[in-house]
Amino acid sequence: MSDHYEVLGVVRDASDDQIKKAYRKLARELHPDVNPAPEAQDRFKLVTHAYEVLSDPEQRRNYDMGGQNPFGQAGGFGFGDIFDSFFGGGQRGPRSRVERGQDALLRVDLSLRDAVFGVQRIMEIDTAVLCGTCQGSCCQPGTGLKTCDICRGAGQIQRQVRSLLGNVLTTAPCNSCQGYGQTIPSPCIDCRGQGRVRSRRSLDLNIPGGVEDGLRLQLAGQGEVGQAGGPNGDIYVDISVKPDEIFNRQGDDLVCELEVPLHDAALGALINIETFDGDQQVEIQPGQQTGDLITLKGKGVKHLRSNGRGDLRVQVKVVTPAKLDTKQKELFRQLQKLRKADEPKLVRHKPGHFKARH
Repeated sequence: MSDHYEVLGVVRDASDDQIKKAYRKLARELHPDVNPAPEAQDRFKLVTHAYEVLSDPEQRRNYDMGGQNPFGQAGGFGFGDIFDSFFGGGQRGPRSRVERGQDALLRVDLSLRDAVFGVQRIMEIDTAVLCGTCQGSCCQPGTGLKTCDICRGAGQIQRQVRSLLGNVLTTAPCNSCQGYGQTIPSPCIDCRGQGRVRSRRSLDLNIPGGVEDGLRLQLAGQGEVGQAGGPNGDIYVDISVKPDEIFNRQGDDLVCELEVPLHDAALGALINIETFDGDQQVEIQPGQQTGDLITLKGKGVKHLRSNGRGDLRVQVKVVTPAKLDTKQKELFRQLQKLRKADEPKLVRHKPGHFKARH
């Protein structure tokens, strides 16, 4: 029995975030779409099962209560398991051929604009779909399953063995039918008795506005179909938002910097700026200073779980001209004479202090 913590490569007191990061890393390496090796698929199943247990607080608590038993097995292997192995405990009757399909993990790269408003994407994915020939029955059309001649449908066989306790009756899965209790005399030639085939299909993604970088979306029932027409797994979509050249995101607000020429800052001006909502007019008040904040209400990011949007906050940066021609220098000299009282002076620095103007 594998220890879930060892499977994920984390310590027993690992945080939820550490467990999630470990699972995501292993899932990217072992997922069948990335690593088709059989041993990788088996390990992917172990990793997924371990994460399902440890990511659920109640299941993890029950698992941890089992601790380490005297026989050195993690997860609560004890005397009940020992007697089950001797006296045929555990699963009773044939196991179902129908299995749930595996989950899939996809990554979608978005621009900041896509994250602001949301976007629809169509992705082509390779996955398992229901076999169109047998419709999940696993049998060639016109044929069906047959009760196993060896176990007579029980899925298990019994035999006597000698042990320290004397002669005991043990049970084991039937090798002829692999524990299903039924065999497939004429497997479907298209799916080879699996009830599903590999195929490429289109996946419609409706990504809502307000998603953030690193967010994971779950598409329930959109994954691969299970063996023998079993229920579909889920698809998980990891969101990656690329940085924008102009705007940064702070919560559901967008922030940017507006460079304003010195003369516009002194006299005031109406300036058009390009936003995700098209051109917007910004009013520069006479005497506008570097660090002043202008807010455009409702021009930010859509709220993911409610209506409305954040704001667009524009921070002013007054730009002093670095090069002047002769006429411009003369005009500044005249201004300097007219405003001779405005002499440079030291003042106390106020970190993070902005004057907000709407």
